[in-house]
Amino acid sequence: MSADRPAGVGPAPGPAPSTNGRRRRGGGGRREQPVVPDAKFESYYGRPVVKASPWKPDIPTYFFAGGLAAGSSLLGAGADLTGRPALRRVSRVSALASVGVSLYTLVHDLGRPSRALNMLRVIKPTSPMSLGTWSLTAFGPAAGVAAVAELAPTLERRLPEPLRWVARLLGRSARPAGLAAAAVAPMVGTYTGVLIADTATPTWHEGQRELPYIFAASAATAAGGLGMIAAPVAEAGPARRMAAIGAAVDLAAEYRMETSLGIVAETLHEGRAGRLMKASKVLTAAGAVGGIVLGRRSRIAAMASGAALVAGSVCTKFGIFEAGQASAHDPRYTVVPQRQRMERGGSHGAVST
Repeated sequence: MSADRPAGVGPAPGPAPSTNGRRRRGGGGRREQPVVPDAKFESYYGRPVVKASPWKPDIPTYFFAGGLAAGSSLLGAGADLTGRPALRRVSRVSALASVGVSLYTLVHDLGRPSRALNMLRVIKPTSPMSLGTWSLTAFGPAAGVAAVAELAPTLERRLPEPLRWVARLLGRSARPAGLAAAAVAPMVGTYTGVLIADTATPTWHEGQRELPYIFAASAATAAGGLGMIAAPVAEAGPARRMAAIGAAVDLAAEYRMETSLGIVAETLHEGRAGRLMKASKVLTAAGAVGGIVLGRRSRIAAMASGAALVAGSVCTKFGIFEAGQASAHDPRYTVVPQRQRMERGGSHGAVST
């Protein structure tokens, strides 16, 4: 003990303690051993850092049905302009049925029809929900007229002569209505991807660059697959090409999203979301290959490939929905990306909670 320092005052001066939570053991350059346990990402009272979306399973159904309606409308317009009546008829009817399901699930999730109507009181160009609501409002009637016009020849034969002009007017409005619906369809098919990317949910927010492409490609895949199921092989060429292109873009965009999300990508590989995303890849790839190789020769192969493509699109929408919900329940998927952005000098990009 030093004579200059009374006993019991404290330890003798020595090297400053490590500031990084590690302590040197022994000598001779031995490695430092951690003495601080790994961080646990918890929040006050065990509550999530980001509140999970209150959406019910109606919403991923809404995503899928809206995308199918948009893709089918585009396919129907193309079939109309190229003289494929069977594919045109299938696509127009599918567009009307799908947008009906989409609107029903939206109203059901909101709880009352008046809440959906309230969204039409204003137009907010900065709000994906506002623009999406107005695009659906414009798309629905046009898709409906185009689909009902497919009944015009039957109505003209059955209506009495004084009323046949109604059927003739309906028939003449089929192409303009179909083209009008197709013009709005790209927004209908993609705005839901922009909508969820504009939230604080980690998986959706981190995937904001890829989600619109995934939703658009998934819509094309589903519409092409349905066209392969319901249209004759001789007329289903555009449906096969749309499905193949959509599948390629879908798989590429999903791969890019998974490789760019960092730790948040775990939500796309684990649990229910992981199973759905894996199924979507298998079904989409198998349906696209089957449609290209066998779909042009075999009606059965075309139907089986189309069914796989439609099922793959369903799995994609539900898988992304489930991944987002899982990321909101685990605080580390919010905290870790924020810390990484701050370390890179990008704290301004942190997710708002």
